[in-house]
Amino acid sequence: MASYSVLFKRSAAKEIEALPLKDRRRVVAKIQALGADPRGEGCEKLSGEEKYRVRQGDYRILYEITDSELIVTVVKVGNRRDVYR
Repeated sequence: MASYSVLFKRSAAKEIEALPLKDRRRVVAKIQALGADPRGEGCEKLSGEEKYRVRQGDYRILYEITDSELIVTVVKVGNRRDVYR
């Protein structure tokens, strides 16, 4: 299976930088794993949108997959209580 390139929206990168260091490391590790298998264990498709989500502790990572170009784009990262707003 080919590996995917992982891209970040500018807003998602800022959200990651705002996380506490301990949580940031775990979130970044989870995002790097998306490059190998974007539809891996724990991945759920969001209803009504062409986006997926994966959880890391209390945080959710929302991303889009472009299969034709092998790209995963991280759209939003945040606490589970307000990431979907």
